[in-house]
Amino acid sequence: MNDVLLAVGTKKGLWLLRSADRRTWSVDGPHFLMNAVAACAIDTRGGRTRLLVGASSSHWGPGVSWSDDLGATWTEAADGSGIRFPADAGASVEAVWQLRPDTEARPGVVWAGSQPSALWRSDDGGETFALVESLWNHPHRPTWAPGFGGQAIHTVLPHPSDDRRVLVAMSTGGVYVTDDGAASWTPSNTGIRADFLPGEPPEYGQCVHKVSRDATDPDRLYAQNHGGVYRSADGGTSWQPIDGGLPADFGFPVVAHPHRPATAWVAPLVADGERTPPGRQLQVWRTDDAGATWERSADGLPGGFFGVVLRDAMCADDADDAAGVYVGTRDGSVYASADEGATWTELVRHLPDVLCVRAATVG
Repeated sequence: MNDVLLAVGTKKGLWLLRSADRRTWSVDGPHFLMNAVAACAIDTRGGRTRLLVGASSSHWGPGVSWSDDLGATWTEAADGSGIRFPADAGASVEAVWQLRPDTEARPGVVWAGSQPSALWRSDDGGETFALVESLWNHPHRPTWAPGFGGQAIHTVLPHPSDDRRVLVAMSTGGVYVTDDGAASWTPSNTGIRADFLPGEPPEYGQCVHKVSRDATDPDRLYAQNHGGVYRSADGGTSWQPIDGGLPADFGFPVVAHPHRPATAWVAPLVADGERTPPGRQLQVWRTDDAGATWERSADGLPGGFFGVVLRDAMCADDADDAAGVYVGTRDGSVYASADEGATWTELVRHLPDVLCVRAATVG
């Protein structure tokens, strides 16, 4: 197996961990010290590894930087022009919440999601970005409201085989899909609750926390909502609840297995009013049948735990054998499982709040 590289974005910088066997890890960092790193990506397309980081400085503001030498050096677009609203947009980027490389077939395309809720596309590997104006100008946008953590696009899922189809999700606002290459966008929230709003669930306005795509069926999606875990079998057109076997229906992340169908992980919390894990035990739950049943995993994870795993602070690597799963917590620990979530080991502790983790095999 090639080395696994694990990027850990925190409230005060980025750390890079590397392992040849997923048992012993080297730790490098911090990079971007005192910058909040809410988004990172490891782009291994085209035979090279590019690290992408969305870092926010309290002085200079947010930007996207990249490294082609595994973090030895970093580059940012000159004059902060990498990700910036047009002058007539009447807005400024407050934070970069998501960086998502597209597929191997579109090697230069990288997507970004920001606060305020805007979608961005790069055609040069993440060096410069253009605003996707069709979504920014959507008639719903003036009524998208901020969630507790802000008002941002946090999920971008390009379709693996149809370059005209992209799914985004935001808090709040819900899921939107384009089928025409981003010329237009349709809300896709049918079946998802919005308990914080009166009446029947609306067409849009849901507080979807994260969406993940199944490994082999691109129309099967998993969503962790602000109350409820859901599955879609039709690319997001409709959603069905799958949280019946879970101890709680609240949480932030949902991660699909990188190559095994119908397999995903979540990290439940008691409720929106009590954002702690059930029984104060940090725990991850896995399904192998697309949410029909769930199995609990807490072996090696701490009890007496009052923290939270944020929406991008859980991920899986792309190893060919058993996938590694990684969890970062707001008390600065990172846990890894080399057996797909059955058992866990603490890799590092006492970091700042972990905001995002990303893992990939590298040469």
